[in-house]
Amino acid sequence: MDMVKGTIYVEHLSKTFKKGNVKAVKDVSFSVEEGEFFAFLGPNGAGKSTTVQIVTTLISPSAGKVYVAEQDVLTNPKGVREHIGVALQETGIDPSLTGREMLELQCRIFGFTKQESKSRTDELLEVVQLVEAADRICGNYSGGMRRRLDLALTLVNKPKILFLDEPTTGLDPSNRKSIWDYLERLNKEEGTTIFLTTQYLEEADTLADRISIIDDGEIVATGTPQELKAQIGNDIIAMTFAGDNEANEAEKAIKHHMPDADLVRRAAELNMYVQDGTKRLMEVVRVLDQEEITVQSINVNSPTLDDIFLKITAEGEKKRGEVEHG
Repeated sequence: MDMVKGTIYVEHLSKTFKKGNVKAVKDVSFSVEEGEFFAFLGPNGAGKSTTVQIVTTLISPSAGKVYVAEQDVLTNPKGVREHIGVALQETGIDPSLTGREMLELQCRIFGFTKQESKSRTDELLEVVQLVEAADRICGNYSGGMRRRLDLALTLVNKPKILFLDEPTTGLDPSNRKSIWDYLERLNKEEGTTIFLTTQYLEEADTLADRISIIDDGEIVATGTPQELKAQIGNDIIAMTFAGDNEANEAEKAIKHHMPDADLVRRAAELNMYVQDGTKRLMEVVRVLDQEEITVQSINVNSPTLDDIFLKITAEGEKKRGEVEHG
C-alpha cells in the first residue's frame, strides 16, 4: 500500500515478553487506509492492547515492521507521535486539577492561544458530556467520567490518526452513543483515520469500515462487517437446552445424522451455521425428536458480529485444547 500520512502498516509483528516467555502477538500483519475507521476485536488477553502499544511507540516489538503516517515506529517514534492521538485503557489524569483545567492545559501544550484553549475546551466538554462536572477536581470523577475526559484530552489537537483502546468501557448507553456520534463525525467529515479496539461488537458493527478479529495473538479474520457475517453462512439455527449435558447430547446426535453440520456449543447453547435455515431447521427438529432430546428453544436467525466473534474464538479454544492434549 502507499505510505501516506493517514495510514497504518504492520507486517509480521510479534511481541514476546521475557517475563514468563509470554507470546502476546504472533506474526500479525494488517494495514489501515487513510480515512478508514478500523476496529480490532478480540477477547481479553488476545493481544489487542499490546498491538496498540507497539503501534503507538509505547513498547518495542520483538520482530516485524510498523509504519504510521509514513514514519517508522522503531527509528522515528517522535515523528509518529506528531501525527497521532492515543487514548489507552489507563488514563493519565491529574486528580488535583479540574476537568476544565486539564483540557485548557493540554490545549496550551499544543500551542493554542488562551482564547482558543477556552473555546476548544468548551467544545470538548460538550462532546463528552462533562459540562456540569467541568469545575470539579478529577480526583472526584467516577471511572466513566475519567474515561470521557481522557478521550477529550486525546482529541484536543485534532490528530490525523486516532488510536482508541476500548474508549467507551464503563460508559452508560447515553454517553456511549454521544461518543459514537462524535467519532463518526470526526471520521466522515474531517477524514480522521481511527483505529479502535473494543469489546462491544455493536460498536464495531456500527462504526467500522473494516474489522480484524485477533485471538491468542493471531489475526483470525478480517473484512467488512458484512463480509465477516457472510463467512458463517446465511442463517444460524440457535438452540437452547436445559443444561450442558442435554446440549452435548444434541451436538453428538446432530453430528451423527448430519456429518456436514457446522456446530459451536457453549454451555447449554448450541449454534448451527447453515446456508438455508428454514430447510435445515426441519432436519434438526427431526433428529432431536428421533433421539428424544428436549430443546427449550430453537430459532433461525441472521448472523451478527456476535456470532462470528463467538464462532471464531470458540474454534480457537478448541484448537488450543487439542494441541494441549495432543
